[in-house]
Amino acid sequence: MCEKPPCCKPPKDVPPKWFKFRNCLRALRFRTRWLIIEYIGNGKKSTEEIYNYLLKKGEKLTKSGLYYHLSELKSAGIIEIAEYIERGGAPEKIWKLKTKKIVIDLLEKQEKKKSQRINK
Repeated sequence: MCEKPPCCKPPKDVPPKWFKFRNCLRALRFRTRWLIIEYIGNGKKSTEEIYNYLLKKGEKLTKSGLYYHLSELKSAGIIEIAEYIERGGAPEKIWKLKTKKIVIDLLEKQEKKKSQRINK
């Protein structure tokens, strides 16, 4: 995410959950990221395994491109680092899904207002 407002900071009149949902949608807008999610599935996959899978699926990307996609999915709370594996040099990241569902309660704010009025 960038550091410059208003791009990555929610406007004051926008509920934080809406902004969080927007960030999830942004993270899911690329085919490559959907392939990453599909491949990780219910298991754990290393960065190298994900990279090789994407190449087999016809994705044309560099390792730095993959790191960018993984970073965006991580920032959106969709994937997370499960562990690190030491293989000489820098440790390799092992990824897993952090969430399998994205749920939006469209009426949450209205229901809270309604229950507050009833309780008065």
